[in-house]
Amino acid sequence: MNNRKKEFIEFMMGADVLRFGEFITKSGRTTPYFVNTGNYKTGSQIASLGKFYAELVRETIGDDFDCMFGPAYKGIPLAASTAAALYNEYGIDKPYFFNRKEEKDHGEGGSLVGYKPQDGDRVIIIEDVITAGTAVRETMPILYGAAKVEVKDMFISVNRCETGKTPGKTAIMEVGEDYGINVHAIITVADIYEYLKTTGNHDTMIPKMEEYMDRYCIL
Repeated sequence: MNNRKKEFIEFMMGADVLRFGEFITKSGRTTPYFVNTGNYKTGSQIASLGKFYAELVRETIGDDFDCMFGPAYKGIPLAASTAAALYNEYGIDKPYFFNRKEEKDHGEGGSLVGYKPQDGDRVIIIEDVITAGTAVRETMPILYGAAKVEVKDMFISVNRCETGKTPGKTAIMEVGEDYGINVHAIITVADIYEYLKTTGNHDTMIPKMEEYMDRYCIL
């Protein structure tokens, strides 16, 4: 594990975003760890988070995209902070947009806020995690309904490496096959597991992580 990944894990733990215990995921699985980006709540936290995402975007695709989309609700501040960090850190100035859960029936109307995607736009998605891929399947009709866009890349905080609906395939593999999207994560569940083993402060969590990974993960 490199220092950047270690720094990000400690950043998430310090913000109470990466937590350990017993939780139920959106897919209904009981997991010993949980990532809740809704716990980011300060200016310094969201600024730092944007830098982590922006660094990953720049390293993987540079400025080879037209706009970024943050799915409601947690993806909204992620997309905004990433857009700001891309400009402040690397001079990459790209528009962003997000959706409302309920379509607005007054004023300008519609369900999208911010940039209005155009036919041919290359959109990247900024999200928190992928567990079973449910959120991606909800997001794609929104984007395809807005314009004839191209979506090749998605950026997330944590790749949980979990099986999706098809045995032997992770949700990320399924997303790639179904939509042609490459999912890039700042860290993976394997990074979290390795971190716990090296710190010596979470010995009780290690066997629980191993059991969960053996049952649900493809590494």
